[in-house]
Amino acid sequence: MIAQELGRRLKNERKAKGFTQKVMAEKMGMVLQQYQTYESGRYQLDYEKLKQVCIILDISADYLLGITQY
Repeated sequence: MIAQELGRRLKNERKAKGFTQKVMAEKMGMVLQQYQTYESGRYQLDYEKLKQVCIILDISADYLLGITQY
């Protein structure tokens, strides 16, 4: 359940910043299909990827992990 919520929040924040999934994948140095697995909740981000996403989207890890609401 955590991966699905993280994926939902990741998708919402990506869209709010105006990035496509392809752009996010490129910024993270991965192929599109790999990035899509994170947004779909099939896989969880490891520490380094979580950190990278937070920097790219300028959001907190607490928010992505569901610890805080904003």
